[in-house]
Amino acid sequence: MPATLNIHEAKTHFSKIIARVQRGEDVVIAKAGKPVARVVPISSPKKPRRPGSAAGKITFADDFLAPLPESVIAGFEAT
Repeated sequence: MPATLNIHEAKTHFSKIIARVQRGEDVVIAKAGKPVARVVPISSPKKPRRPGSAAGKITFADDFLAPLPESVIAGFEAT
């Protein structure tokens, strides 16, 4: 259950709220007893992509770089 604070408390104790959020808590900010905002931790970013991580896992047909057949080229050039 997230902690609920009114706007005045949130302004007064903002750095404490941020510390709680950094520890993984959710904090709800209320105005006149009605929730209006929620402060939540930002999820961890995904691990950065590592170039070359698929090396050896991808293969190409022997004729991959061969010219396309005329019938295929004609299909692209048709209007």
